[in-house]
Amino acid sequence: QLQASGGGLVQAGGSLRLSCAASGSIFRINAMGWHRQAPGKRRELVAIFKSGGSTNYADFVKGRFTISRDNAENTVYLQMNSLKPEDTAVYYCNAAGTVYPGIPFNSWGQGTLVTVSS
Repeated sequence: QLQASGGGLVQAGGSLRLSCAASGSIFRINAMGWHRQAPGKRRELVAIFKSGGSTNYADFVKGRFTISRDNAENTVYLQMNSLKPEDTAVYYCNAAGTVYPGIPFNSWGQGTLVTVSS
């Protein structure tokens, strides 16, 4: 189960920090990160931690957003700075891994709305 929080309304140029905590039976998390879906658009990757600790960022957030994590708490954070109106979307946390060796999971959080006003 993924619990996301931290969305809200912010003016352009402002900042927000999203959090996502994974709970339940988890043996290993191989990837965990954030996607977003704007009205009328497809869901797209924002930033993600992959197995081994590498990170991927979408080009449109590079230099503005930073993903970080607390492995002990199975939590990832997304620090969003210099927000733009086009960042307005529902942000979804995603995690994939195994609940037991050989038994995979792929979970999505409930989504948190980020609204950036111009």
